[in-house]
Amino acid sequence: MKNNNLIKSLIIIGLTIIALIVMNKFLDSYLKRIVNLCAIYIILGLSMNLINGFTGLFTLGHAGFMAIGAYTVAILTMPVAMKEMNFYMKPMVPFLLNLKMLEIPFLPPAASEFLWFIFALLMGGLLAALCGFLIGAPVLKLTDDYLAIATLGFSEIIRIVFTNTQSITNGALGLKGIPPRNHLLWAWSFAILTIIFMYSLMSSSYGKALKSIREDEVAARSMGINLFKHKVLSFSIGSFFAGVGGGLLAVSIGTIDPALFKFSLTFNILLIVVLGGMGNIKGTAISAIIITVAMEALRFLDEPINIGPIHTNALPGLRMVVFSLILMIVIIFKKDNVFKSTLQKARGRYAKDR
Repeated sequence: MKNNNLIKSLIIIGLTIIALIVMNKFLDSYLKRIVNLCAIYIILGLSMNLINGFTGLFTLGHAGFMAIGAYTVAILTMPVAMKEMNFYMKPMVPFLLNLKMLEIPFLPPAASEFLWFIFALLMGGLLAALCGFLIGAPVLKLTDDYLAIATLGFSEIIRIVFTNTQSITNGALGLKGIPPRNHLLWAWSFAILTIIFMYSLMSSSYGKALKSIREDEVAARSMGINLFKHKVLSFSIGSFFAGVGGGLLAVSIGTIDPALFKFSLTFNILLIVVLGGMGNIKGTAISAIIITVAMEALRFLDEPINIGPIHTNALPGLRMVVFSLILMIVIIFKKDNVFKSTLQKARGRYAKDR
């Protein structure tokens, strides 16, 4: 049975990679960005689901960890000349200004650039994980609403610090000219690795311990599970993947600023987790794709509409109104896991046909 599941997984991954290579060749830059955003939101949704869904911790600090990863990747990958162009109001710290890609001997420049970008992403994730550990150590003793308020407060503190450290982050002006990584395999490779990691983690003893903490902390403690250790571990791993997602977002859109990492960004990720199902990996991945595509598909509502006798002026914000109404209808009629119930029905029909 395990061999069959492994073969199915390898076939799905192989077909996905082939589809991505084909789409990368034929899609324009706009559609490529949407496909990349789907992968990035899969990473972010799974990282939050690990904390909120599998461990049962209600946290709202994801945007702050994304900012750490995004700025780390941007500073490490931007050439010196581009940094000087960005920091025209106040000079950048010399150490960060002169920090640039290391060329590895006996390797072509493209290979060195590839390895440096991987290093930058990992550094962004590790710095986010370190901040997650430092924040989580005192904060995770709180529960429920108090934990959510505390993590949201720390996220805002990170954003405000980035806004006021002009010699490091360029303050409210942000960073522009970040070297792009628009090939679809960049973001989707990390998304696939994240999905594999989550399945492996949840199948391990650590994953079972996290689920037991979510179900009943008293029972988990009585079984010898170190609650503090596992909560901090879950929070740090989730922060790591949030940092990686933030770094991929930075190289996808090419420009970042502190205003990008407000609470609304965390809310979008939380929406993906809730709609896909708390503690559901497949549902989170599907939800991330659907919500990302739907947000872009409804963008025409913000523009003037001329359909037959119907003529309206541009109504900025109408897209979000319609999108919110659709979500309310879905949640009302599908109170349980939306995609889990759909998958169960499909499996039931398949078993009946057989």
